[in-house]
Amino acid sequence: MILFQNYTRELIATGILVIFFVLLRIITSKLVRRYAKSSHTIEHRTNLVIKYIHLFINILAVTALIIIWGVQTKDIFIALSSITTVVGVAMFAQWSILSNITSGIILFFSFPFKIGDVIKIHDKDFPIEAEVEDIGAFHVYLKTHDGEIVIFPNNLLLQKGISIIKNHFDDTEFID
Repeated sequence: MILFQNYTRELIATGILVIFFVLLRIITSKLVRRYAKSSHTIEHRTNLVIKYIHLFINILAVTALIIIWGVQTKDIFIALSSITTVVGVAMFAQWSILSNITSGIILFFSFPFKIGDVIKIHDKDFPIEAEVEDIGAFHVYLKTHDGEIVIFPNNLLLQKGISIIKNHFDDTEFID
């Protein structure tokens, strides 16, 4: 009872915060699923985007809890600098991972091609014409007319010009 008497305001705020962020996660999940259904996006890609959005919401919730419970600023800075140092050293050589994840989310919401479309990537050195087999968090899997599987990083797709040769809703055949 002493805990409740001393920290009544913080406990009530924490309860309200938990309810708010649970509702926020549910609402964002439903909105993303509704968007995915209207744009004919596959379930696997939808789940990846929802997972990334939930991660962002969880980070916001932890930040709000830190503010509610009045953790000392110097303690937060010590913890964050330690975590940032470890993550920075571990990820320095792999910075493109974050770029690919971000690109995957952008491809999910706004790119004009879908799985089953035949696309042409306008690359000066290695032009590719292939069918989109899968769009993952890091890579797009393409299948050429020769049956070769090409794995293309998401971030490069945003940097290259792309033509849609055949939309997956078309009845026309793949042309060499």
